Amino acid sequence: MEPNNNDTASLNETGERPGLGRNVYALGAVSFFTDVATEMIYPLLPVFLTSVLGASAGFVGVIEGTAESVAALLKLASGWWSDRVSRRKPLVVVGYGIASVVRPLIAIAHSASTVLAIRVTDRIGKGIRSSARDALIAESVHPSIRGRAFGFHAAADNAGAFVGPLIAFGMMSFFFASLRTVFWFSAIPGALAIITVLAGPREVRRARDAAAKEAHAPDLSQPLSKRFWVFLTVIVVFTLGNSTDAFLLLRAAQLGVPVALAPILWAVLNLVKTVFNVPGGAFSDRVGRKPALFVGWAVYAAVYLMFGLASQAWQAWALFAGYGLFFGFTEGAERALVADMVPADRRGAAFGWYYLAIGIGALPASLLFGFVWDKAGSPVAFTMGAILAAVSAIGLLFVTPRSKGQSTLKIRRIFKVL
Repeated sequence: MEPNNNDTASLNETGERPGLGRNVYALGAVSFFTDVATEMIYPLLPVFLTSVLGASAGFVGVIEGTAESVAALLKLASGWWSDRVSRRKPLVVVGYGIASVVRPLIAIAHSASTVLAIRVTDRIGKGIRSSARDALIAESVHPSIRGRAFGFHAAADNAGAFVGPLIAFGMMSFFFASLRTVFWFSAIPGALAIITVLAGPREVRRARDAAAKEAHAPDLSQPLSKRFWVFLTVIVVFTLGNSTDAFLLLRAAQLGVPVALAPILWAVLNLVKTVFNVPGGAFSDRVGRKPALFVGWAVYAAVYLMFGLASQAWQAWALFAGYGLFFGFTEGAERALVADMVPADRRGAAFGWYYLAIGIGALPASLLFGFVWDKAGSPVAFTMGAILAAVSAIGLLFVTPRSKGQSTLKIRRIFKVL
């Protein structure tokens, strides 16, 4: 764990453990409501596009690929802008507001191109908000609990991903609601998200040196450190082995899990993620970010290797639960490490680069995995993913700390944890 000296969140004067505070809880609630709304729609969207609107499977891929690419680029631009104007909340509000307003409009779409426009606009909202939101979370808590703070936010996000599909399933199963009706009802949690983001989080003033204070401008000349760029390189390598989770569902079907139970399997994954996000983030606060990531990526490698070796349906259920542990160890730790490694005035841009690195690796990762699956079979594809994760975990050792002594300590911590 390598906190940045420019942090301004205050320690508890009595020496007690600092709390997460208003901003973290508020932004967690916003993400919860937003994910409830999103996941009421997202699992049903491919069926709606192909069965109702007559779109091809290829066009479904175009929609999602375009939407995510736009979001990845905007995360960098909006993060840089939030550093420049020294304000995070306006971008957070605008981002969540755009997504919450346009998302339910899928209910009135009568062509796949209309859905494309709506999904891209929805992802524009995500691109605008994500980097600024993460920078605001980092600035709202003391460095010693950043992992727990990001873990809490991820838990709230995953809880929404767990609840949303269940609401949609309940509406369709017990009230016989149509797809369009479910889409319209997603406006309710979306409205709650807008209300919460307007009333909940507050801007955090960041301390600056005397010259910057006099100029009333952030110091954007501060570099993002060599360690940060090495870490991003490792992230890209890991992402190349981290293909879309749709392949996990496909593998589960191969192992004999009925298609009808796929939503429940997905819910199990999100439930495990929700339960372990906060303990996993807090774990990174105690032992350090890199040891926590090392453990998480090692879990990922083991799970993928066993997915390749599995032969029975019950093993798919166990492995999906194990896959949730990987998220618990890493979702909070990765974002906390980004915040730790860069100056406070550059955090928005740093999170933008982080999300862009993941976005750059995501498409070739899925293409590569699918190619290997088709040519050599699913066990070989999953083994490839496991190897890339193991290589990335070893690569973490080369994300140099501030001193050689710290490097030795980090390595000892990693093997002590294992």
